[in-house]
Amino acid sequence: MNDKIAAVLGVGPGLGAAIARRFARGGYAVALMARNEAGLSELREEIEAGGGRSLTVAADATDPASVEAAFGRVREELGDPEVLVYNAGAFQVGGILEVTPEQFDRCFKANCAGAFYAARQVLPAMREAGRGTVLLTGATASLRGSARFAALATGKFGLRALAQSMAREFGPQGVHVAHVVVDGQIDTPRVREMSPGREGHTMLSPAAIAETYWQLHTQDPTAWTLELDLRPAVESF
Repeated sequence: MNDKIAAVLGVGPGLGAAIARRFARGGYAVALMARNEAGLSELREEIEAGGGRSLTVAADATDPASVEAAFGRVREELGDPEVLVYNAGAFQVGGILEVTPEQFDRCFKANCAGAFYAARQVLPAMREAGRGTVLLTGATASLRGSARFAALATGKFGLRALAQSMAREFGPQGVHVAHVVVDGQIDTPRVREMSPGREGHTMLSPAAIAETYWQLHTQDPTAWTLELDLRPAVESF
């Protein structure tokens, strides 16, 4: 088993993949976790071709039993994660009277409750070791509830509150918890497809965000960050 393990829950072709690559480059065995395990094979092969180690794990962040089983497999095949990055989420645009209760609940579970489920799986070992890092991906909606974005904002507000409570409880025990507000669109294949003429400097680079996550993980305990915000230089805020 590796001494250094990072678990990334919510790995897609954009930010999740970039975070996994960065931690693999830093010498971590990386658990690649997403609902569709088959979609992670190419990233796993890329990491292993570069000399790293990775494990693909199917995990539905909205289902506590699925999350528990997934982390059980991570512990069995890799070991206890020293780093947890929660990057899962769900996006549902619609007014209060348009979004269904089922859609609202699904968004809340993906954007907030899943982080709670996942944190419970890694915090005991982190506390025992006296070290660990939990990084939570937020959004503009973590700070502002816009019209027609209630389903997203409610969960992201909750994620921010979870980060604050977790940091205050587990920070003194050696666990660094940080919440990252990603304010703007991330440069992903999907966004490129939707806006083929958009210039790259108007979007957040996944690799640049991942580098910030790495810097958060390696911060000295005498100067820990609880929350930071990231946006392109041209983004209005």
